[in-house]
Parts: sequence; structure tokens; C-alpha cells
Amino acid sequence: MPRLFTRLATRLQRLLAPVPVIDDALWLPTLAHYPFLAALPLQDQAKLRALAALFLRHKEFTGAHGLAVTDAMAVAIAAQACLPLLHWGEPRNALRWYGDFVGIVVHPSEALAHRETMDAAGVVHHYNEPLLGEAMEHGPVMLVWPAVQEAGRRASSVVIHEFMHKIDMRAGHANGCPPLPLHFMGSATLRAGRRLWRRTWTVAYQRFREQVAMAERFGGDWPWLDAYGATAPAEFFAVACEAYFVDPAGFEREFPTLMPLLNAFFRPAAAPG
Repeated sequence: MPRLFTRLATRLQRLLAPVPVIDDALWLPTLAHYPFLAALPLQDQAKLRALAALFLRHKEFTGAHGLAVTDAMAVAIAAQACLPLLHWGEPRNALRWYGDFVGIVVHPSEALAHRETMDAAGVVHHYNEPLLGEAMEHGPVMLVWPAVQEAGRRASSVVIHEFMHKIDMRAGHANGCPPLPLHFMGSATLRAGRRLWRRTWTVAYQRFREQVAMAERFGGDWPWLDAYGATAPAEFFAVACEAYFVDPAGFEREFPTLMPLLNAFFRPAAAPG
């Protein structure tokens, strides 16, 4: 009986609240502004449009410091946030990855977050950190609108970055290893899949940190990927995913060992074995 009631409730919801749509007047300018979205095959653009529309139905946007969040701004954020979910099946199921929060706060300019840290001597230091975005565990996502608009430059997207943290957090505290499916890349167990992931990402992360250190200390060439990824494994994962979605060809050239893992994670239906 409970299953029957669930099916009836679902059918009634679809009748009373049909699948939402995004008007051409909002969708087409979004594609035009973000070339990495316009480059998607037409079928994927249609799927992304449906995902973004459903996302907008379930999220609440708030402007900080008097900013009025327009429909166009919300669509731009929704389209980028939903891009990683494109190949994760039925839209409602895919959007469960973002089911632990409702609020998205948009700032008109760089935000400052109060931080404190303790040094080796036990002294606590207080400082303000400028932010372009922040994802809070089981809480809202904060985004700075000018940074959202600049997505696509240098293989970056602050929206994708922060929503990658949200996906990472589905396994607990963000650490650069999101929840992996059973038999990930042919692994016999979940533990084996995580071991494969961590081993491959750790090698790439350490190499990237060395590149950044050489550039900072000795004037070497800066790496192609945003150097902020060298600050922590979770940040490396988020920055790498930005580049994977914004410039997949460039990412594959720079990180050939990571490309198969991200393909297997974000395109599970096409993954081998």
C-alpha cells in the first residue's frame, strides 16, 4: 500500500506541477555568454536545460548587500551547477546530490570571511579572507556574481568549484574523494575503488604542488591549472573539476591520469566494466 500511495502522489504532483521550463529569452543568452555550455551537443543542452529548470524550482536565491538576483542570474548559476549532473540519470535523482541545502546567497562583490588559525606555538591568529565563493557543509552556497560571470576564463567556474565541494561533502568532510559507486572503474569493492582514486589523485596533487612551489620560489613556469588547487586535496579536486568541465581538451592534455577517473565518475553509463 505505501508504494501505491507514493505512485499516486507522484502522478498527482506531475499533473498539478508539470516539469518547469526555462524560456528561450533566458536560456539562449546564457549559452551565448558561457562558451563551454554552448559547446555541448544539442541533446546535452536540452538535458541541462531541464535539469537547471528543476534546480531553480527547489533552490532559493538571496542577494546580499542589496543585490537583486534576477532570473538571468539565477539561470546562469543553475546551468553551471547542474553541468556535473548531466549524465547521472533522471533529473530528480541527479539533483539529490544537492539535496542537503536550499539557499544560494549571491554577493555583488568579493566577500570577506573571518578566519582564525593557531600556529605551532599555540597562538591564535585572526584575519579576514577574501572569497569568491564558499560551500558550507549541510548549509548554503555563497557566490560572488562578478566571478560567476567570468566563468570560462582560464578554465575556471566558481559555480562548478563550489558545487564540487558540495558533491565532495556527500561523503562527509570535503577531502577530495567524493562518494564513489560500487565497482568504480572495475574495482571489486568500494574500498578498492577509493584506494584507486586516492592513489591516482595523490600522485597528481603532489606533482601539482611541486609545480606551484617551483613557480613561487624560483620563478618557474606557473602551471596551467589555478594554483589555488595546491592549498589542499579538496581544493585540488574542485579546481580540477572546474577545468574538466570548462576546458576538457586542456584538462586531458595536462592531467591524462585524472581524465579517466573523472570520466568514469561523471559519465558512469559510458564507463568501462
